[in-house]
Amino acid sequence: MEARAHARYVRVAPRKVRAVIDLIRNKDLDEALSILRYTPRGASSTVAKVVNSAAANAEYNQEMNRGALYIDKAYVDEGPTMKRVQPRARGRRNLILKRSSHITVVLKERKGV
Repeated sequence: MEARAHARYVRVAPRKVRAVIDLIRNKDLDEALSILRYTPRGASSTVAKVVNSAAANAEYNQEMNRGALYIDKAYVDEGPTMKRVQPRARGRRNLILKRSSHITVVLKERKGV
């Protein structure tokens, strides 16, 4: 049995979120939350919200034991990119890409805990 949570259209580049997600993959729930609490990255608070949401889904919808939960899968997909233009000299322009992310966290229950 598994519980999952998604955060879609998060206005953080996927490359930055993946650096945070890689820290918590295959960790116990409490350990992952403590890692996220003390990680000095902007995306860590958003990832912590998704992990807490998945934990709440596991407890209330699937009736899993919170102490036995671990992060089975955690991944980031690229969302839509907003394109903005910055004027440059001699009538030229620079394209500014504002990237977004779709974050997914899947929790499972450890056997024998």
